[in-house]
Amino acid sequence: MISVRRFRAPLAALLLLPLLAACGGAGAPREEPAGSPAKGGSLVFGVNTEPLNLDPHASPQDVTGLFTRPVLDSLVALDDKGDIHPWLASSWKISDDGRTYTFTLRTGVKFSDGTPFDAAAVKTNLDHIVDPATKSQLAAAAFGPYEKSTVVDPQTVEVTFKEPYSPFLAALATAYFGIQSPKQLALGPEALAKKVVGTGPFVIDAFVPHQGITYHRNPDYDWAPPTAKHTGPAYLERLEFKVIVEDAVRLGALTSGQIDAIASVPPVNVKQVEADPKLTVIRKQAPGGNYNYFPNNEKGVFADQKVRQAFRDGIDFATVVEKLYFGAFDPAFSAISPATAGYDKATETQWRYDPEGAARLLDEAGWSARDAEGYRTKNGQRLTVRWPFLKALAREQRGTLAEQVQAEAKKAGFDVRFVDVTPNDFTPKALAGDYDLIDFSWQRADGDALRNLFAISNIPRPDFFGQNLARWNDPEVDGWLTGALRTTDPAERAALYAKVQQKANAAASIIPVYVFTYLLGASKNVQDVAFEPQAFPVFYDAWVSKA
Repeated sequence: MISVRRFRAPLAALLLLPLLAACGGAGAPREEPAGSPAKGGSLVFGVNTEPLNLDPHASPQDVTGLFTRPVLDSLVALDDKGDIHPWLASSWKISDDGRTYTFTLRTGVKFSDGTPFDAAAVKTNLDHIVDPATKSQLAAAAFGPYEKSTVVDPQTVEVTFKEPYSPFLAALATAYFGIQSPKQLALGPEALAKKVVGTGPFVIDAFVPHQGITYHRNPDYDWAPPTAKHTGPAYLERLEFKVIVEDAVRLGALTSGQIDAIASVPPVNVKQVEADPKLTVIRKQAPGGNYNYFPNNEKGVFADQKVRQAFRDGIDFATVVEKLYFGAFDPAFSAISPATAGYDKATETQWRYDPEGAARLLDEAGWSARDAEGYRTKNGQRLTVRWPFLKALAREQRGTLAEQVQAEAKKAGFDVRFVDVTPNDFTPKALAGDYDLIDFSWQRADGDALRNLFAISNIPRPDFFGQNLARWNDPEVDGWLTGALRTTDPAERAALYAKVQQKANAAASIIPVYVFTYLLGASKNVQDVAFEPQAFPVFYDAWVSKA
């Protein structure tokens, strides 16, 4: 067995996540007032979206991780170099066959509701993630071939997998594996959707849909990971996230000093914020899945590879992204971002905007005629793309982006039709494959994100919301992904991930759109906001200068 206290993950050479929290603007050093961190006070953070469900074991939303990380600690912590550090687990051992992880837990830790933290609590949490009743849309898939958890004694828990699963520790470090109070878990999904209870540095006061969430400092907190800048309770006495969907209103609240910081500075306003001597912009490029479009490879018009490729190559995505986002977001060329372990830079020259080639592909696929409105037709049927677009959760001007893509697609001969859906309508359509095109993004600091996107086992089905919304069924790709799970050789893993990305592009199984970069606008009095591996901000070390 390998005994570990500070562990470099098997993907150590690949998990190089650029920590840009200390940067203001494009490479300029962030100005910080002199002096020691000020204790007390509050920080109000304006966000542009909200969780549909506060339980990170169930929800795949990035914003769920943001809202619950102040409350939930993890067993281990991941740093920007790919090292795994103790957190709620003080040490761990990995069996020689790579199937069993034995964790020794910290003593003296308790949940904010008074429930003791112990091995039974860890088992309850891990079993909750894979329980079908949880309806996990991300964490269960990131758990891989989980078999069981066993309580050895109150401070020792064994986690066993059916086969070696090297990404486990990196996944375990995320908020989606945050450890919740068993007492709160027992209340069921409806209660968890509104409140989570953990061991973290903050405690939820109230979550009000469409308005936001408030927290107060946990005065007993004394088990921060070594990746933090300090120990003991958080500096801030109070933390608040306000939901301010409108970009102009959120920006105005920052520039007028009504709030301390905001998520998602509108790209058109980045230079304006940077020019304000009282403000700064903190950038962090997100790892994991880019904002991608997912054509349905299984049925409908995009079951034909030539049609998928024509849609991708017939639209100048790079120019659309550049103009809409003023260079704040890079155009994407692979399913995963450059900040992700195993990213293959060769994908950046693998495909390009080629309207003439797209036209030839549509001719070859039989869509050679055009109707009176200019749309391509075959056997009298128009080339129609049905796109369930979730307007309620469309952040970063994705609605405007979709309309521009719709207009460009028309030039290529595609009739893109938006299907207006609510969050309740969206899930049944996704599970049933009732769409031609669908879109989403999410962050994960591990090359295993490709397995979430492309494994056959992650194709959605009635009892499982997998992330393979492209519904791409390729046994060769599955083999490469499985091989990456079983090897601890970073070079071998990188080579396998490169094959997956290159084949996905060759098959046009997915359409990369843009690389999400977190643009956090803040008063220069706000100090030491850090970032999770998934590239959302965390506030344990944060403080507000009195200056």
